Amino acid sequence: MRSAVVIADTTAPADVHGVHGAAGVTQWTCLARRAGLAGDWEAVEWARVPPGGISGEHLHTRTREVYVLLAGEGEVTLDGRRHAVRAGDAVLTAVGARHGLRNTGAGPLEWLVIELPAERGGDGADGGGGAGVGGAVGSTVVRDLRRTGPLDPSAVIGGPLRLLRHVELATGEREFLLAEGVEHTVFVIGGHGRAGTGNVRVPLRPGTAVTLPLGTALDLVAGPGGLAHLHAELVPGPSRGGEPR
Repeated sequence: MRSAVVIADTTAPADVHGVHGAAGVTQWTCLARRAGLAGDWEAVEWARVPPGGISGEHLHTRTREVYVLLAGEGEVTLDGRRHAVRAGDAVLTAVGARHGLRNTGAGPLEWLVIELPAERGGDGADGGGGAGVGGAVGSTVVRDLRRTGPLDPSAVIGGPLRLLRHVELATGEREFLLAEGVEHTVFVIGGHGRAGTGNVRVPLRPGTAVTLPLGTALDLVAGPGGLAHLHAELVPGPSRGGEPR
């Protein structure tokens, strides 16, 4: 069992100007990327815009993308339709779709991004019949993951991301994740706790992300007051041979 998990947080974001042609500044952090992972994660990222801020509308020709709203209120434009969104909602964007995001609230708008490359020619999960490269199935807004329950994004946008869920652990409650045949990423939304892998112990607080390459494991323990996190699970394709890049 390996112990080389990827740990990152949002404490020192970069200021990015003119994201997708929009005016203003977006704060951005990359939490994990394809290097060191076996699966087709393009990247796991965090972003924030101030009140009135915009992530400009753009066409997805190369990647599928999942947004999970973490804080604030906004409006997403998805294939020409406007949808009010708020913390807890998820936006699934297929290859060939167009989306943009605007902060309509009084405070910052924050979201987690899970980006996945398109698979040219499609695969069994994509199902065909969709728009654009890679046989995407479609795009949608999912209301409040906390109430919706575990979600299989591949049923909407195709691809290897098979699980997205909101998890709440009570004080002292544990969860064990094993990256055997799948890879995981966890992002802490609220509360505190700790994560352990091998001899490594990591304090968990809002904004901490832990990503598990194949062959690793993680033990999560909620601290006083509990721990809330997002959990995503990706199935590496057979072409990866089970080894990190």
